[in-house]
Amino acid sequence: MQKELGSISDLISGHKTVESRWYLSRKAPWQKVKKGETIFFKYSGGPVLAKAEVTKVIELENLNPQNVRRVLKEYGAKGKLNIENLTYSYNIFKNKKYCILIFLKNPTKVHPFKIDKTGFGISSAWLCLPDINSIKY
Repeated sequence: MQKELGSISDLISGHKTVESRWYLSRKAPWQKVKKGETIFFKYSGGPVLAKAEVTKVIELENLNPQNVRRVLKEYGAKGKLNIENLTYSYNIFKNKKYCILIFLKNPTKVHPFKIDKTGFGISSAWLCLPDINSIKY
């Protein structure tokens, strides 16, 4: 999945404990990621570098700018989404209608490995599959 520079190190260090996805319409991982599952992290074009366990998922819909501001204030601080500039993030997300908050624990580095995204679309930022080994090479 595509990440901003620093997100993986923030996850590993414990400064980030919640992954978020903001959308105009429902799409993966909406209703696909569940408590107890493992998610893997990579930078665009690079190998998978880390993993973490999902402890909770919150799916928010029918958002408006006021709801977005509330979510960012509640979950955006250090130790959660790890957002340093809430105003900047608000301006990016204020018109989104859906938000998925994925709470994480036990983040760990993994021995880097590449994945084959053939069939998922070149710009797929989130892949949902039963076994990471099915696309690992």
